[in-house]
Amino acid sequence: MELDSYKTLKQSGSAEVVIKKSRFIGHATPVTSEEKAIEFIAKIRKEHSAATHNCFAYIVGERDQFQKQSDDGEPSGTAGRPILEVIKNQGLKNIAVVVTRYYGGIMLGAGGLIRAYTEGAVVGIEASQPITKKLHQEVNVEVDYTWHGKVENELRNRDMMIKDILFTDKVTLVCLPLAVELEQFIANMVDFTQGQGKVTQGEQQYIDHSI
Repeated sequence: MELDSYKTLKQSGSAEVVIKKSRFIGHATPVTSEEKAIEFIAKIRKEHSAATHNCFAYIVGERDQFQKQSDDGEPSGTAGRPILEVIKNQGLKNIAVVVTRYYGGIMLGAGGLIRAYTEGAVVGIEASQPITKKLHQEVNVEVDYTWHGKVENELRNRDMMIKDILFTDKVTLVCLPLAVELEQFIANMVDFTQGQGKVTQGEQQYIDHSI
């Protein structure tokens, strides 16, 4: 069963912070599978093969069933786990984060490393624009031309997303209500058109919403 909504990232992005002369570059991306997460991590490692460390974490799956993190040589628990905790604390799904470190010559200690990798993950995620994906249901409302203006005005007054308007022997307004509001929307359309409108369902799709 698909989720009604979930938080993820709009795009790939990266950002850098410098802490005691060490460069921490946070890279983040949305992913559709564990394989894509692994591919992203390999890509960053290749691009930053000269880096001291490329630590990562990812969460993939509707139930967050695929999770992995790596300290990549940093002291245990000081890099991968903090990155994973940032993802969890922000409630994000289907994303991978790599924090690249170029050592600057000053030891940070365990607490300093945890803070640094946390900050690196946060800036990388911010650069990738967190969004909410909401599940919408395509619904076709077919009416006679005499009903067209009334129905369209009603939909726009309700701030309903109208994907398309098709003109044949009748008018079909292709709407995108939230999946969780499907039954209510159909009932409203049947009631508004006094049973004159023909309502059919199309496919479901996720649409990006700003957080």
